[in-house]
Amino acid sequence: MRLSPMKKINTLLLLILALVILPIPSVAGQFTVIKVYDGDTIKAQGHDIIIYVLLAGIDAPEIAFKKKQRGQPYAQEAKQYLEKLILNKRVDIKGYGLGPYPYNHLIGEISLKGTIVNIAMIKKGLAEACHEKPPDGLNIAPYCEAEREAMAAKRGMWSLEDAYISPRQWRAMHKTKHDIR
Repeated sequence: MRLSPMKKINTLLLLILALVILPIPSVAGQFTVIKVYDGDTIKAQGHDIIIYVLLAGIDAPEIAFKKKQRGQPYAQEAKQYLEKLILNKRVDIKGYGLGPYPYNHLIGEISLKGTIVNIAMIKKGLAEACHEKPPDGLNIAPYCEAEREAMAAKRGMWSLEDAYISPRQWRAMHKTKHDIR
């Protein structure tokens, strides 16, 4: 059966529309991490572009926004561990859309040699699983399991026990114009 030119155009338009509308994770590709801002935000370079990535599915302790302000416990440790894992290394980044305005960072899952870095941060006790609605297509179950393991072992920030304050609560207590979540 041969399709008429108009049906071909309509079919093509329908296919393009489906691809644009459906929440399918996109593979951003391989990039070299050139800067780590904190435990869940990086800058990477590749394919002749620079991208800013907010690690999907995690929320790391907050670094102080102002010089006189103190950051959260384990914020510097989270940043340093993420630097140790991926700074100046070529990583795979799977994109799950863009974060909120005004930053519009790519929300991404970062892999290095088969290890999902986002989950590694949680396992080390240097980030919690993001308890808000995960991006479409991201399987949050392994993130939550890693968090349960880290909490049970009292790794990193979970060693604070009752003194622990989630990054989300900390941001609310120290609300600034820099807050993107």
